[in-house]
Formats: sequence, C-alpha cells, structure tokens
Amino acid sequence: MRAVIQRVLEASVDCDGTTVGQIGHGLLILLGVRTGDTSAEADYLVEKCMNLRIFTDADGKFNLSVRDIEGEVLVVSQFTLYGDTRKGRRPSFVDAARPDVSEPLYDQFVARVRATGLKTETGIFGAMMRVNLVNDGPVTVLVERERPEG
Repeated sequence: MRAVIQRVLEASVDCDGTTVGQIGHGLLILLGVRTGDTSAEADYLVEKCMNLRIFTDADGKFNLSVRDIEGEVLVVSQFTLYGDTRKGRRPSFVDAARPDVSEPLYDQFVARVRATGLKTETGIFGAMMRVNLVNDGPVTVLVERERPEG
C-alpha cells in the first residue's frame, strides 16, 4: 500500500459537482492499494499516518501528529499511485489491485482512521473526483508498506 500524505489547511473532494467530503486543518491522504496487499498493510499505514509527526510545535519543529493537534482527515482512493512509468509514455497500472480487493482494504483503512476519533471524510471509491486543497507548508510525504519478499 502507498499513501501520499499532504498537510493541509483545508481540503475537499467533489463528485459530479457535489462536495462529498470536506475537512479543515489536518491531512489529505491519497491511498493506493497494490495487488497482494492485505489488512496488515492497511493497519501499518493507518498507524504510520496517524502518528507521523509532520505538524509543528511551538518551536517550529515537526514534533506533532494529526492526533496530537486533533486535526481532520480526508481519505481519497487513488489507484494511479501504482502507475508504472518506466516504459513508454502511458502508465501501466498492472500493480494496482483490482477494485474487489482494493475497496475492502480502503474501507478498512478508513474505518481504522475513524476509530481514532478524528473527523474523517472520504471521496467515493472508484468515482471520478475533483480534489481541492490548500497545502500547508507545503508538506507532502510518501508512506509505503513494502511486503516482505519471499
């Protein structure tokens, strides 16, 4: 699994001209699921994302997590995070998990984020969406859980 995490002042996601998820200060998480991912990868990513210290303390140091600041979270599914651009000019998405696998893992990820008690919003899985955000910093990081080989 792979997550692109953006520290935001605000973010929203629209489908068909309707806002379906909207947050204030917190994290926008774009989440991709790879073929072969399991609930173990989802659990790892939730723990990592919710405790990642990318918010500043009184001294301006990255010492606080979204949980520490009681921020909000917007999670948007994005299979294109597994686009392989090494060959040719069109990305290959063979590493992205099929929807019947990725949607339950996405739902598990969202449920576990919600279980932290933070306000959690989402897009609509598999839909064409417009994501709007005001990146704070800007701060954008990639978090990934590589499966053990073998």
